Amino acid sequence: MTHATSSHQIAPLAEAEAFFAAHPDIDAVDIIFTNMCGVPRGKRLRRHEVLAVYKEGRFLPGSAVIVDITGRDTEETGLVWEDGDADRHIRPIPGTLVPTPWAGPKAAQFLTGFYELDGTPNDLDPRHVLGRVIDRLAGHGLTPDVAVELEFYLMDAKRGKDGRPRPARHPGSGATPHDIQVYGLAEMEEMRPYFDALYAAADAQGLPLEAAISEYAPGQFEMTLAHKADALRACDDAIMHKRMVKAIALQHGMEATFMAKPFENSAGNGMHLHASLLDGAGKNAFASEDPQGTPLLRHAIAGMQATIGDAFLIFAPNANIYRRFKANSYAPVAPTWGVNNRTVSFRVTAGAPASRHVEHRIGGADANPYLAMAAMLAGMCYGIEHKLDPGAPVVGNGYEATATALPMPSNWFAAVDRFAASDIMKEYLGDRFVEMFSIVKRTEQERFMGAVPDLDYAWYLRTA
Repeated sequence: MTHATSSHQIAPLAEAEAFFAAHPDIDAVDIIFTNMCGVPRGKRLRRHEVLAVYKEGRFLPGSAVIVDITGRDTEETGLVWEDGDADRHIRPIPGTLVPTPWAGPKAAQFLTGFYELDGTPNDLDPRHVLGRVIDRLAGHGLTPDVAVELEFYLMDAKRGKDGRPRPARHPGSGATPHDIQVYGLAEMEEMRPYFDALYAAADAQGLPLEAAISEYAPGQFEMTLAHKADALRACDDAIMHKRMVKAIALQHGMEATFMAKPFENSAGNGMHLHASLLDGAGKNAFASEDPQGTPLLRHAIAGMQATIGDAFLIFAPNANIYRRFKANSYAPVAPTWGVNNRTVSFRVTAGAPASRHVEHRIGGADANPYLAMAAMLAGMCYGIEHKLDPGAPVVGNGYEATATALPMPSNWFAAVDRFAASDIMKEYLGDRFVEMFSIVKRTEQERFMGAVPDLDYAWYLRTA
């Protein structure tokens, strides 16, 4: 168990009653919980069952928190058989009961948080882990103002002749894209029916979905969610956005993927986190006429530098993402920082002094938004508490500045070992969370390495 955090927010029954009064036909509602691996899981309920959840919660096995990326139990945690696979409570998160237009006029959804039966926030729920870090910053009179950017690919629903995924064909011309065409307007126009549906669904759900661009690979796009002085809700938005992107793609005969590196010779999918810290008066504590920001911003950057190795598993949680980290790929390979420079890990953005903030560019789009936000803010807090200095910013090509930078784990196994042993992560994210997340990922590693992929046959079957 853990102390109550800022994430201990439970929607009142009146919220559900008002929603159903405004949407009298809705009678199929998905109840969603996002576990450690960032995969939305839950149940589909009828209308009368939803009201009961708002009154008293809903039981869900505690093992749901620690299933791996494939949905299998992680028995090694001791939270399955030894625990009797006992129930906990899930409770609705305020403001997340919304229609799901892609599923028809009678469908809706809401997000939930995980609680012990005595009402204590469960310390393995990623949302509560984030709440713990937000509360620590609040102790310094600081409130995060954050935004999440996510890159994804739109894929053809049918595999290519080689059996592998391929970019989605353009609905109008039927052509399969093959050029990069970064910021291409023709590519956005070709996908207009999809993006129109996406924006319409976002408006129906109250999601602050903003700019969309054609990214640095055929079929790759990026969308921005508006910044909020509420990091928990910003991550709720990211979870809802990812679900929407995937569901509407299926409606249009495509698949959307946030997999970090779906193609070996094309750009990977990143999660870029934008953050500043507000003081007690609600003003940006990073704001400065100096492009490098205030001393507080420099402390925050230095803290992210100092902790990135320990936290790397959070930003790179799956085997596939380690194929993304290559020089000159727009994916960072060292904890460098700079001003208006996209070759570094921590970019102080251009803009007016009042908008001064930092963009954290390391995470893959497959990272859990709650945990990625928690790890980033923990790094900032660590740097502020210890008054760390990041050194001089990188000018020019950040990939040439890696020799003097702190090392980051180069593979999934090293990242798990570093995270599991980190006293810093235990202090900021919680001892039990670090232990259990490490066990889940080590179990995934054993299962991943136990499978024999086609590449093994191609390389070794005849030649070894």
